[in-house]
Amino acid sequence: MVLDKLPTLKIGRYTPRFPIIQGGMGVLISGPSLSGAVAAEGGIGTLATVGIGMATMTCNVDNFFKKNVEALKDFVAKAREKAKGGILAANCMCALQDYEQQVRAVCEAGIDIIISGAGLPLKLPELTKDFPNVALVPIVSSLKAASIIVRRWVKNYGRTPDAFVVETPNAAGGHLGAAKIEQVDNKELSLETVIPQLVNWLKEIKLNIPVIAAGGIFDRTEMLHAFELGASGVQMGTRFAASAEGDASDVFKQAYVDAKPEDVVLINSPCGLPGRALRSPMVERYLRHEDRQDPCIANCLAHCVYRATHKTFCIARALIQALQGNWEEGLFFCGTNVWRVNKIQTVREIFSDLFGGDERGNKSCRQDTAPDSR
Repeated sequence: MVLDKLPTLKIGRYTPRFPIIQGGMGVLISGPSLSGAVAAEGGIGTLATVGIGMATMTCNVDNFFKKNVEALKDFVAKAREKAKGGILAANCMCALQDYEQQVRAVCEAGIDIIISGAGLPLKLPELTKDFPNVALVPIVSSLKAASIIVRRWVKNYGRTPDAFVVETPNAAGGHLGAAKIEQVDNKELSLETVIPQLVNWLKEIKLNIPVIAAGGIFDRTEMLHAFELGASGVQMGTRFAASAEGDASDVFKQAYVDAKPEDVVLINSPCGLPGRALRSPMVERYLRHEDRQDPCIANCLAHCVYRATHKTFCIARALIQALQGNWEEGLFFCGTNVWRVNKIQTVREIFSDLFGGDERGNKSCRQDTAPDSR
């Protein structure tokens, strides 16, 4: 496959110049600076919505949800300023207590696309019914999950997703689409298995829904392989997290640059999902089963082992510490390919590596006026 044959990624009314989405990474690892920069370069920049109010240090457990909505609207506006007319998405996690408020807030702020995972976003069309121009993209790790979403959305709302992100737990960073750590390496959940399955199934039921490959995408070779599998686009997180425009601290980025393959470990997150992260001192203590006594600072998760039992750790606190560069206390989520980050690049340099400086991609379009055939 050559660059002239790059697929066109059309998600609802939106067509980026290049078929790439920057993954949503929280807390505030993909904030307005990174998402705006990616959008400006012709990709889809994604703002992670989790814990933004807390990250600004303007809230506490009593006003967390209110401050988060305020900060979300502010950060969407800031990302829009940097995007130069490009396409912006928000990553909203179903596992959050304020999921519905976050979805509403980003819609009101004028987001183009909502990408939603950490659970099945079965009610997302209802939550966004007043915002028909917002494209809806569930994250799945299996054909089964995608088929459940399609059936429920068609039955209850008379619509289908505008795209699917297929994220493999084999290689992705952060929270993973597997019920248990033992399932993370299951090849039945690999991109090589799920992408062709989902693409063929969508053809069989005559739905023109693009499929986006995520997890382990780091360079041009892996991107082109995803397209050969049938994907219409790719999503990349880890490499963008360490970019010059990334919203995390320099310590966070340097931790990626210094990482070796053996530094990446799997943990059971307090939200009940496996996760992939760097072996920081905090993670080492967790792996030794040392209990924490920190208070719950946000009541952020709908289901939280730490809030209920004080086993594991407060994930909100740990992610904020990572954002701010506290190596001792932070949770540094990452993908398996983090060891391949050997320098801090600009977003433009990453795009040049992936697309060869080719400017012949599609013209980015945020308002395709052609009617949606679905």
